[in-house]
This record gives sequence, structure tokens and C-alpha cells, in this order.
Amino acid sequence: MTAKTDALLNLARSRAPADRERLLLAVVDLCGADDNAQMASASIQAQLHSIFMNLVVEAEWDIRRRLSEKLSAAVWAPSALINVLALDDIEIARPIIASSPVLKDQDLVRLVLEATIEHQIEVARRPMIGKPVVAAILQQNEPAVLTALAGNDTAEVGPEELTVLVRASERIAALRSVLARHPDLSDGLARELYVWVGQALRQSLIGRFNLDAEALDAALGLSVQEALGGVPVDAEGRPPAARAGERDEMEQRLVAKLNMSGQLSPGYLLRALKDRNLSLFIMGLATLGRFEPEQVERAVNSDHPELLALACASVGIDRSVFPTLLALVRDLNAGKPGGGSEGARRAHGAFGPFDPDVAGAAFRYALIG
Repeated sequence: MTAKTDALLNLARSRAPADRERLLLAVVDLCGADDNAQMASASIQAQLHSIFMNLVVEAEWDIRRRLSEKLSAAVWAPSALINVLALDDIEIARPIIASSPVLKDQDLVRLVLEATIEHQIEVARRPMIGKPVVAAILQQNEPAVLTALAGNDTAEVGPEELTVLVRASERIAALRSVLARHPDLSDGLARELYVWVGQALRQSLIGRFNLDAEALDAALGLSVQEALGGVPVDAEGRPPAARAGERDEMEQRLVAKLNMSGQLSPGYLLRALKDRNLSLFIMGLATLGRFEPEQVERAVNSDHPELLALACASVGIDRSVFPTLLALVRDLNAGKPGGGSEGARRAHGAFGPFDPDVAGAAFRYALIG
């Protein structure tokens, strides 16, 4: 074994590309070694550390990726090397984070605290992660990482941790569908989750936990009423007619409550326009897009319908729906936003192709000043 490692050390010192390839092939052979006890001995580990660290420091990306794949299941791999690979580019780190038996809880916690979001997501997906790792993920409170954790049925997530995730779903919509399918979701947490999910997931929760839908809907309606300061709402969740100042305040509370319950949607915005409630549309669009209401008002009152199109695209309103929406807004707002048919053509182009986040950023940039 010593002769073999000496030969590998000589290859590691060579900078010739052919020797690097030979070294990689030799490392691959080592990865298939059966004598784990011998490989774990202090002397062999010291030599392996020297070989591997020399390789990793100077190796090209593809060689590091192949090395990572081969070492991902090796119980004898040097800990320092495994931790270096775990912090490498995510494509290199992924197999190590996913399955290396060398990584311990403290190593995974460090990745959660120090590595990129992509690395943290892989940690959250790793099978059988323990309580310290779960606690670190919850403390970081990153939406994408929490969602990955919620989808990991093998993670050591108890009732307390699951409660934290359910309550986080109030602000993180992606968590809701994952949590609705979680095998350890309790009846009590299902009732709490019911408030935040859409109609399809509500039906799923009702069927799985035999929930009293009428009672839960009544409670939800009461909470909306409380958000409006005790003012009753109709069957569609709309407040009655009121004076302008009171109506604005009521609509703000209603939109906030609908948003928290996951009921504020592009469809709701269109319904507000069909109900001839332009102010509710503006408030709802601003809330969904995380804009200032004044920004949406400026877009609505401009001669550039493409601004309104950008705001709508950012919240998921479809390109095919926008002409109807624009016509409704113009009907309620004395023909504004203007621009005529040419403006409508420009607005059509504002729907991409690009991500909603890009549309939102473009809208904010256009409204600066």
C-alpha cells in the first residue's frame, strides 16, 4: 500500500496533464478499495490527505467534479478534503453534501451558516439530517431552504420544528403545498395551514384530516371581518360602501388580510376591476408586487400602459388577460393609461420573455423619480 501511495505522491507532484489524468485514474482505483480499516489508519490518511489536497488545489473543474462523485460514498475519504469539496462550486459539492458519510452534523451546520443558498438547499435535502442541522436551517430562515427542509421526510423534524415551518408558510407561499403533504402534519397544524393555502390545497387538507370546512371558513370570514374593524363583508369578502377615507382604510386592511391568507391573487385583481373598484385593484396589485401604491397609481394615470403591463407581469397576470384588464382600467379611469393602440402594442411586449422578478425590477426602475 505504501509503495502505491508513494507512486501517487510522485504523480501529484507532476504538472504534466497526462500525469494528472493518470493520478485521477489511480484515485478512482483507490475509491474502490475494500479494506476500509487500513484506509482509515493514521499513516494512510496522512498520505491520502497530501495526495488529494495537491490534486484539488490545482485540478481543473471537471477533475474535481469526477473526484467528488467517486468520493461521495467513501467512508475513508479524508475529512479535510471532503469539507473542501463540499464548499466548492455547487455542481462539485452536490454529491458530497447529498451522501458523504464523512460529513458530520458540525460540518453541515457550517455549510448552512457559511455557504451559498444552493449549498444550504442541498444540506436541507440530505437524508437523515439531525436536530442541530435542522435548527441551523430554521435559524437562517431562508425561504428556499425552508421549503427544501419541509420536503425532506427523513429529516429530524419534530412537532416544534414543523410548527415553525407552518407558521413560516404565512409569508412563504412555496411552503404551503409541501407542508400539506408532510407525513407528520398534525390535525392542529393542518387547521392552522388551512388559513394560508388556496382552495385546491384546502380540499386536500379536508379530505386527509376530515376537517370541518364550514367551521373553518366561518372562522376565516370572521378574521377578515375583524381585520376590517368589525365591519361585515359579503359572501365574496368585500366590504360595504363607505365614505372615501373609510373605504381606503377598509380596503387596506382587507387586502392585507387576503394576502396573509393566500387569497389575494391575479384573479382577485381582475374581479375587483369587474366590480368597478379601481382603488382595490391598485392596492391589491401594489401588495402582490411589493410596490408602493403611489407607483401603481402613477402607472395607471400615465400615457404608458407598458408600465402597468410590467407590474401585472411581475405578479403572474397572463399576457392574454392583459388586454381585458387594460380595457377595464381605462373604462374606470377616464381612458388612462393612455397611449391608444400603439401603447397597447408596447404593453404586449412588456410580458417578456423574462422572469416575473425582472418585470418587477423594470417597473420599479421606470418609476424612479
